[in-house]
Amino acid sequence: SIFTILILTLLVLLTVATFLWNLLVLATILRVKAFHRVPHNLVASTAVSDVLVAALVMPLSLVKELSAGRRWRLGRELCLVWVCFDVLCCTASIWNVTAIALDRYWSITRHLEYTLLTRRRISNIMIALTWALSAAISFAPLFGWGETYSPEQESCQVSQEPSYTIISTGGAFYLPLCVVLFVYWKIYKAAKFRMGGRRKNAVVPLPEAAQVKEASHEPQMVFTARHAAIAFQTDGETWREQKEKKAALMVGILIGVFVLCWIPFFITELISPLCSCNIPPIWKSIFLWLGYSNSFFNPLIYTAFNKNYNNAFKNLFVKQR
Repeated sequence: SIFTILILTLLVLLTVATFLWNLLVLATILRVKAFHRVPHNLVASTAVSDVLVAALVMPLSLVKELSAGRRWRLGRELCLVWVCFDVLCCTASIWNVTAIALDRYWSITRHLEYTLLTRRRISNIMIALTWALSAAISFAPLFGWGETYSPEQESCQVSQEPSYTIISTGGAFYLPLCVVLFVYWKIYKAAKFRMGGRRKNAVVPLPEAAQVKEASHEPQMVFTARHAAIAFQTDGETWREQKEKKAALMVGILIGVFVLCWIPFFITELISPLCSCNIPPIWKSIFLWLGYSNSFFNPLIYTAFNKNYNNAFKNLFVKQR
């Protein structure tokens, strides 16, 4: 039908756009030396996982969608490869988003202790742990923890063993979900405390300074010496506060999109094997591709909040005079 053709065209465009956009981010980070540091190494790790999702996972998922009854007719070996890369790359993408949120949180709340050297060391540790944990979760079925391929039913899916389902969904989604929600709550709390501190951090002026106070609604600092009152106007938010607010907004949007894209899939993925619920295949496909779309939105979000990326993108295509 025309509707089916439109949906498949949309999925193809999503796959191609996800691959090209993340590849553009990687090329920019490799080309610009200023990006060879944190937090851009975390962005690069996220882009690598999202490129692999678009290159290795989404095309085979699309082939499965095109087959009659969504059956798997590509054999056992390719099924194992697809499932392993599906779990590996999607889990790595989710944990990379978590690592970016943690990095922004520490840079906002501990900017004096979180030096460049410390930040680089911690970010490298987070990247290594992200890929190690993702590999452990994805390769477990290869060693007999559940079955992914059924030749009789021509089905290929992530292992439905209840114990593996609990461990894999917990490690791949629910644990990072708790981390990012806790991180954003702490960022919001820190920002609210700082804004409250700005309002409370004032000296009550003497009557002689009353006219000065009424002259402007801008924040001001008033110092008194015996009978004199001196007022200094501030410029509102400092550069650091504006940077922190921008970082908090970026983290909030990144987390919000991440939750909206993945939570339907992981709820059904957890409930289905435990309660033997028969979820219609069409809804499984919708939730799965909604999760894949997170790999498309990630680079859009963390480059939209950084003007340096926009300038670097232009330099890739415009010849310098």
